[in-house]
Amino acid sequence: MEPTTTLRERKKEATRQALHEAVLRLAVERGLDAVTVDAIADEANVSRRTFSNYFANKEDALLHGDRMRINGLLELLRARPAGESPWQALTAAALAQFEQIGEVDPNWVAQTRLLRRHPTLLAQQAATQATLEQELAAEIAARDPGHPDEPMRSRVLAAVFMVTLRTVFGLWVEKRGGVALPIAVRAGLVRAAEPFV
Repeated sequence: MEPTTTLRERKKEATRQALHEAVLRLAVERGLDAVTVDAIADEANVSRRTFSNYFANKEDALLHGDRMRINGLLELLRARPAGESPWQALTAAALAQFEQIGEVDPNWVAQTRLLRRHPTLLAQQAATQATLEQELAAEIAARDPGHPDEPMRSRVLAAVFMVTLRTVFGLWVEKRGGVALPIAVRAGLVRAAEPFV
């Protein structure tokens, strides 16, 4: 059964999303360094105090989309059948997520390009994704409890999985598409799995 959310939770998430989209729009138009928290709040039609209730700074707001995708990926992974191997479950969860996305959000592409121009953002994104790797490693370990190399195996698998997704998406953005993103993701994950099978 799908978890239900209250009207208040939906409004809060809508505000978070509005602030995320506002900082992204402004950063693309003006450059991230020229964007202030006040300008983001104005763009989203909220107060500066409201911004501070949701995000610590503009970088935090910009990376909100990443956190949402990460949470979605974890939910999909947890829903996979228990009998699947860790890599099968990771691959199926990733493909399900990219198929759900359908057409890639231009905001995601714009954010990826911004990240490449701002090393501080890349560092903050890496910290966010390190937390995901730990959660993925825990899920992998639960699926593969008898493996003699735990916990190293689960951490390596989680790290390889995340690096593969980042690399595939980065290359896809550089090439401005070409093949459908789920096809590119599947090919990347098949290639990455070769040393583990």
